[in-house]
Amino acid sequence: MTELYQHRARKRFGQNFLHDAGVIHRILRAIHGREGERLLEIGPGQGALTEGLVASGAHLDVIELDQDLIPLLKLKFGLNPNFTLHQGDALKFDFSALAGSDKLRVVGNLPYNISTPLIFHLLAHADVIADMHFMLQKEVVERLAAEPGGGDWGRLSIMVQYHCRVEHLFNVGPGAFNPPPKVDSAIVRLVPHTKLPHPARDPKILERVVREAFNQRRKTLRNTLKNLMSTDMIEAAHVEPGLRPEQLDIAAFVRLANVLADLSPSN
Repeated sequence: MTELYQHRARKRFGQNFLHDAGVIHRILRAIHGREGERLLEIGPGQGALTEGLVASGAHLDVIELDQDLIPLLKLKFGLNPNFTLHQGDALKFDFSALAGSDKLRVVGNLPYNISTPLIFHLLAHADVIADMHFMLQKEVVERLAAEPGGGDWGRLSIMVQYHCRVEHLFNVGPGAFNPPPKVDSAIVRLVPHTKLPHPARDPKILERVVREAFNQRRKTLRNTLKNLMSTDMIEAAHVEPGLRPEQLDIAAFVRLANVLADLSPSN
């Protein structure tokens, strides 16, 4: 069947197709799709994971940007009643409209060039998502799962962990892909919190504070936040102005954002 549609991986789409049967099985076991669930696969490619996801009995929606892969996916899976194909860009997709009454379980082997913006796009729909399982560059997963105090702790870590519980499941070597990438990959599980551990009064202000803080991560908060907050305001959040941003946990950033939100004109 695949001989009818030989597809060369495209650099502009960041395509690296998964082919290692052992890795595929391990990912499917981690996802553990069940009948009655609503799965969504982003970038199914040649269908390495799709086959197992369809076989789980769950309803599977897939979003594929590359028009040349659409015939292959239709040929392989189009006759399955629990399979729906969407040709389009996941960065512009309305996930809330797809969810309906069932929360989505999102799966994807995400190209490096869109992984961060796509994760932020999905976080905007976190209320309709049950969990997410992604194959990403290993260094991105390490940033997602990082803890305060280290070099990996930054904007991505904080904003994702604000919304989700993060689990670095396992690493995947380059040989599992065709063509093999030049970096190691990893599987991560993101589970949106049903109740935020540290709710910000205005999440957009939290995003702004975190972004400003890490724009110059080697500087102290007194300097990096000076366009947003005075030293007195930082101290009012029970945060030491002489600390660097990587030394703060999520709760501290939320306190800073809440002080700023309390003084904003809209509040």
